[in-house]
Amino acid sequence: MSASVSATVRRVAAAAVAAAAVVGAVALPASAADHDHDHDHGRSYRSQVVIGGVQHPSARYDRSLNREWVEVTNQGRRDLNLDGWTLSDEDGNTYTFRHYRLEGRSTVRVHTGYGRDSRNDLYQDRRTSVWDDRHDTATLRNEYGRFVDSASWGYDHRGHRDGGWHGRHR
Repeated sequence: MSASVSATVRRVAAAAVAAAAVVGAVALPASAADHDHDHDHGRSYRSQVVIGGVQHPSARYDRSLNREWVEVTNQGRRDLNLDGWTLSDEDGNTYTFRHYRLEGRSTVRVHTGYGRDSRNDLYQDRRTSVWDDRHDTATLRNEYGRFVDSASWGYDHRGHRDGGWHGRHR
């Protein structure tokens, strides 16, 4: 290899290393400031916490609001503090988690009606239904108001109402 080709290869390699260092320096503060991650492991909440299921009123005559619930599941191994997280519907009805820690690999049901909170069941203490039986979306947000997960029903894959369950939209 000639000396001039070798010098050119070294300059190109040095420029690539310098460019990578600049990109890394710029990207590092942005990711460090992102509060949408589990600070212990750097994993996004989205990969750990999901809406595992929804049971909305299937008939207008069913008045038991505790049969209306949304399941929130922690798929991660570690417990997660949900204090300040919210669960809301399309109409803006919002439940805020207070002083609740969701254990790793576990699920909590958030019921609409009245009851005594436990490790596996939380109650919104509402007198009226929250979740629409024809169509609605349950949205889970973290303590910073950032989207974590959602589940919709009564919509087809294009977002039109069709009466079916369509799981999560991340």
